[in-house]
Order: sequence, then C-alpha cells, then structure tokens
Amino acid sequence: MALLRDMGRTLGKWTGRPATRLRKDSGDPEVARAREAAAAADWATVRGLFEAHPEGGNRTELLWAVADTAGVERWIVKAVEAEPRAALPRVLAGFRHITWGWEARTGALAKHVSREQFDLFHGRLRLAEQWFYEAAEREPHWSSPWYGLQITGRGLQVGPTLAQRRFEAAVRRAPHHLGAHSQQLQQVCKKWGGSDEQMHAFARESAAAAPGGSALGMLVPDAHLEQWLMLDAGADGRYMGRPDVSASLHEAAAHSFRHPDFERLASPYQRIQVLNSFAMAFSLAGERSAARECFEATDGNVTESPWQYLNGSDPVAAYRKHRSAAGR
Repeated sequence: MALLRDMGRTLGKWTGRPATRLRKDSGDPEVARAREAAAAADWATVRGLFEAHPEGGNRTELLWAVADTAGVERWIVKAVEAEPRAALPRVLAGFRHITWGWEARTGALAKHVSREQFDLFHGRLRLAEQWFYEAAEREPHWSSPWYGLQITGRGLQVGPTLAQRRFEAAVRRAPHHLGAHSQQLQQVCKKWGGSDEQMHAFARESAAAAPGGSALGMLVPDAHLEQWLMLDAGADGRYMGRPDVSASLHEAAAHSFRHPDFERLASPYQRIQVLNSFAMAFSLAGERSAARECFEATDGNVTESPWQYLNGSDPVAAYRKHRSAAGR
C-alpha cells in the first residue's frame, strides 16, 4: 500500500491529513490522453493507445474514458464503417452508446422516466449490443465485448440465464476481470431478481477463488453495502454491526488489500476502488481501526462509489465524515 500512498502524495502537498479529491480515474496520463483524443475525434491516437494495452481488464479504464466523453457518438460510427474488419471501433461504439443511453434515461426512478426516454435508452443499448456481437465475432478471445453485453443486458432486462452466459463468456477470456464480476454481483442481487444469499455466495466464492492480492476482494464489502442499502433505518446499522459481517470483511481484506501481492496484481485505480469500498464497509461495521487503515492507504483519493450511497451530491463529504470518525 506504500505505492498508493506515494502516488497520492504526488498529487498534493502532504500535510499529515491528506487533501481529499474525487478520483474518476487513476491519474494515468494515458487515460487522460485517451479522453482528450476522444474529445478531439482523434481516432488514430485513440486506436494507438488501446493497441498499446493488452485486451482484457487492463483496458477497462481506457474504455470508460472514451465512453464517458461527450460527442464520441458523432465520430465513432464513421470509424466503424471505415474499418469493417476491426473489432476495436465496434467495442468503443458499444461502450459510448451505453453511457449515451443512460444519459437519455437519466438516473431517475423508472416511474419518473418518460416513454420517449425509455425508447431512446433501449434503442441505444440495442445498437451497442449489435456492435458488441460484431466485435466478438471479429476477436473471439476478447473479453470486453462480453463485459459490455453484461451491462446492456441488464438495461434491456435479458434475464438471469442469458446474463449468466455473458458473464461466463467474459471471465473465460479474463478470469479475474473486476468489471465483469462487479456487473454479475449486481445481476444476482435482490433488486435485479436474485437474492441476498445468492449475492453473498457469489462475492465470497469469487474473492476466495482469486489469487491472493486480487482486487476481487472488493466484491465482499460491496455485497454487504448492497444489502445495507436496501434495509430500513435501524435495521441497516444492526446488519452492518453483526460479528459475521465484520469477520467476512477481515477475511476478504486478508486475501485482498492486506496481501503482499495487492500492489502487483491490482491496477492503481483498482487499488483506490478496493480501499474505498473496504473503508466505507469497515466504518459502517464500527471497525474503526480497520477503517483507519483503509483511509490512510487511500491517501485522500475518493471514488464516487460507494460514498454516493451516503451523500449522492457530495461523496467527498461522506468520505471526510467517516475518515474523521475513524480517527484519521
């Protein structure tokens, strides 16, 4: 974890308690270059950046950097048409249409989303599915089309059987793909037709099966936070305070961020994500010492998830509040 602390200290003056900052990426200059090139419709630079990274989970941050950039939909289709045999432009078109589709739907509850918004949302997701399938045909060993199909599948409500097949297709190609596992965790949770038991079993078994130091340990706190989120006030605190919840968090931590291989196996942004999830879960579980350990390692780098569960408009404020409560 020293590497993560050192990275954080290069971003701002070290003052004992580090300045907090919301991190949407790892700070990798190539991710910033991908975002800038996407905004400038510079397909040659975008393509070069992706070709320099092996396909799989290591491309996830680059994928979302392009997908979250406004205006990509205006030029990426031309790249698809210009390169009929290429998978990469189809993957990027698919991911951009995912974010563009959710922009149309918005984050409102379904009852507050108009029929026109849903039509636009579903239409963009169906286009994304077409491009992902085309990419999968062109590059059968790539995991990213199947990862994308997991996301479109939930938006289009393809059902648990097809969702499971898409997850299995992704992890056959990239067994420890954090994004694919996180999507499947959502798929098997209660709000998407699964159950608490199914969700926790998936998180526990996936984390345990991964190599020591893997970022997949994050699935365990994320599953507890998912159940906490769905409980009424009072019941949520009692749930997080259960001894078995604390025990499972410590077990997952030992196999994840406390393992000596964590800094080698998890990417810089994965490390930030993992530590933020554990920090919030340990905080809500009343495990102040363990929470403080995580806050120290994040070094003020805050991820929107899961802190938006506590303060949707200001996740940094939620982080600071719980960091102070942990004595950091």
